Amino acid sequence: MTTTFTRPAWLDTAAFYEIYPQSFCDTNGDGIGDIPGITGKLDYIASLGCNALWINPCYDSPFKDAGYDVRDYRKVAPRYGTNDDLVELFRQAHARGIHVLLDLVPGHTSEEHPWFKESQRAERNEYSDRYIWTDSAFEGYSMPFIGGESERNATYILNFFKCQPALNYGFAKRDRRWQSSTDSAAAKATRDAMVDVMRFWLGLGCDGFRVDMANSLVKNDGEDKPETIKAWQEMLGTIKSEFPQAAFVSEWGVPEQALEAGFDMDFYLDWRFGGNPNGYNLLARNTDNALDTADDHSYFSAKGGGSVQEFLSQYIPQYQAIRGKGYFCFITCNHDTPRLAPRLTKREQQVAFGMFLTMPGVPFIYYGDEIGMRYRDLPTKEGGYARTGSRTPMQWDRSKNMGFSSADSDSLYLPVDPAEDAPNVAEQERETDSMLAWVRALLSLRADHRALRAKAPLVVLAQPEQGRSFAYSRVAEDGSERLVVAMNPGLNTETITVPAQGDKANDPTVLLCLGNAQARGSEVTLGPQSFVIVHV
Repeated sequence: MTTTFTRPAWLDTAAFYEIYPQSFCDTNGDGIGDIPGITGKLDYIASLGCNALWINPCYDSPFKDAGYDVRDYRKVAPRYGTNDDLVELFRQAHARGIHVLLDLVPGHTSEEHPWFKESQRAERNEYSDRYIWTDSAFEGYSMPFIGGESERNATYILNFFKCQPALNYGFAKRDRRWQSSTDSAAAKATRDAMVDVMRFWLGLGCDGFRVDMANSLVKNDGEDKPETIKAWQEMLGTIKSEFPQAAFVSEWGVPEQALEAGFDMDFYLDWRFGGNPNGYNLLARNTDNALDTADDHSYFSAKGGGSVQEFLSQYIPQYQAIRGKGYFCFITCNHDTPRLAPRLTKREQQVAFGMFLTMPGVPFIYYGDEIGMRYRDLPTKEGGYARTGSRTPMQWDRSKNMGFSSADSDSLYLPVDPAEDAPNVAEQERETDSMLAWVRALLSLRADHRALRAKAPLVVLAQPEQGRSFAYSRVAEDGSERLVVAMNPGLNTETITVPAQGDKANDPTVLLCLGNAQARGSEVTLGPQSFVIVHV
């Protein structure tokens, strides 16, 4: 199987906006966001400078895991609308130059999916091996219990929640007789079924998929994931031959593996296990408590952060390993991650966004981050647990329910932010120094400059071990333009030296500035909590 895939050309200039559909805009007054609500806000999304969407699962579901427990891959959940509503969203988005990715959940389904209802029957049938079953109800494998009730004298292997039986893509290493190989007829049938799901939505106008838990399909696959990579190469190879401009972004977190598997993009995910941060966590969320400001040691924390070097030691090897093969993408947040606010102040968020939106790869903005919506400590909803606080309704204005819904407040999917100073779009539209204005300025600059495109190379120019400053250059692929991006999230003024290149090296032009920053010759002086983009 070839590992050479053509990447959609439109990704080089893409900027994504992630929408959690139940929390974005409610048009029918039932307290839950819907597809027509997204369609009605497309002009706002375009006004941000975003020309692509990722919509979290909107398929039919019991919603025990907020829609990631899919009951029917080919049907929009009635609470969101109809398939026709989604097709109309595709049409309206395309008319505005906006691409739309749906969320694909390939590793498991809901226990209420028709496939599973057939699979759990005692009699053999077409779907008996669509899921992973042991050969006895008391053979739990990695689970020391009976995994759910069924007619079969067997236990089904779970993928995440107890309501999510794992689909059968086979085992890389088999140590039980009931385990299928990755080249078995059962594993092949599962791969074919998932290709059919993708083909269905792409045929209706979808532009691709964000893929949930993409690295976990094949069981016992080891750290290098060779069999999972092979499975994706087959599936994506098939679908890309039919839809060559379809785009795919993986929830994988290891870009070299994800791009080899055929994905166009991989997320730089926020990981923190046992108090140990990955590179992204070092940047933006280096604390065990999402609301802890005092003990936050993230780079963008003005008081708590240190040098950018530790982040770069993790990021740069990964960036270099995939250079020219696809994209390693920064997120402002997502539905699984605590928002930056209120832990980070407005200025700290602005400096962070300056970096996120000017780095290589394709940027993803989580709905509401552009106005500084806050993470809140809330009771769990639909399996959200600690993630629930990042999934609250979008705050449009000061009208009822912050403009999200006309429903009674106690009927809302989640409560809106009750604070008097809760950020909202309408007020920030009128403020020249708002988060919203800053995000629009950054995305406008990104759109106008070839040096800030997704493929444009990055070169680190300054990363002082004892300071807080960070500077890098972005150069257009054809060499026609060179920009220098510099920042100082700390509270002391710092001066760094930027290697001079090009005709304008001694006369740099400031394109965008936050705070007090000056560029003279090869020196850039950065005041406290400043950010600057310079044309050299």
